[in-house]
Amino acid sequence: DVCSSDLKVMIDLRSDTVTQPSPAMRRAMAEAVVGDDVYRDDPTVRKLEQRAAALMGKEAGLFVSSGTLGNLLALMSQTERGDEIIAGRHSHIVTHEVGGAAQIAQVMVHPLDHPQDWIEADAIRNAVHSEDIHEPRTRLVCLENALSNGGVVPLPVLRSAYAAAKALGLRVHLDGARVLNAALASGCSVQRIADCADTVTFCLSKGLAAPVGSVLTGDQAFIERARRNRKLLGGGLRQAGILAAAGLVALDSMTERLAEDHAHAKLLGELLAAIDGISVKTERIQINMVFFKVDRERRTPEDFLNKLKEKGILTNPDDHGLFRFVTHYGIMESDVRAAAQAVREIMEG
Repeated sequence: DVCSSDLKVMIDLRSDTVTQPSPAMRRAMAEAVVGDDVYRDDPTVRKLEQRAAALMGKEAGLFVSSGTLGNLLALMSQTERGDEIIAGRHSHIVTHEVGGAAQIAQVMVHPLDHPQDWIEADAIRNAVHSEDIHEPRTRLVCLENALSNGGVVPLPVLRSAYAAAKALGLRVHLDGARVLNAALASGCSVQRIADCADTVTFCLSKGLAAPVGSVLTGDQAFIERARRNRKLLGGGLRQAGILAAAGLVALDSMTERLAEDHAHAKLLGELLAAIDGISVKTERIQINMVFFKVDRERRTPEDFLNKLKEKGILTNPDDHGLFRFVTHYGIMESDVRAAAQAVREIMEG
């Protein structure tokens, strides 16, 4: 057995998924009124779904265990086997969801490239297929905001993309895992972003710090299809109100504090940029993510990662030469400064 005194306190910058539930969440979970959600009689789940749908300006919501499941249900419930979806080449649906679009939803992906990973109206018009029997039927456009690269898509770009898709008779899904971060960075309400899609999924378990869950929102008919597909995939939960209770606390008390994460990311980027041998992607610091490169002549990526861990800093391995630090609930300004100092010592050592 490992005693608690033997465990080293780490500053975990791998992702905002590593957040610990707040004391208020733990109390709410312990005291939650629950029922059987498959029978739709868990009052806490129903309350969360209603609150989430209202937040996004949609008719209904569906509590799901993860953003990946929410996105997969959005694909399954708005397409048929062999249909085509349009998505960004580097979007989470394409690159980080285990090929579920192909394996389970059984749709083709038409990936679009863009320097900032945006999907613009003209690109949709050029990508959509006709009803010719030789071509796959284009049925769904998958937008994303905030982006996996930490960027935020401008609201006019989203609006024009949505208008173009609807003019072509297409449905639009928004992977809004961090849509509340995007709204904060854009200076607008989250509903204004959600208005640019027919369906939206957003995570409770990232910056909002709930331990589990996302909510998929849309019109009532869509949510009924998604509910059936959730059951098909084994996602029907019973006394899920224990988890939904934390999600309600997240919506009540965790949305405004996202500004702290953004401020900490900006500070961290500034501190890292002042270190010789570190190149920060400053243009990407729009939410709670900092991307940077390490001079390989000074430190190999593997050595840099190991040295960070030795100094009590956790992050993921580099991705195509880029490291990422993510600020979140539980990361204080002192942690940000300690992480930057650790990087400086590694690069100067």
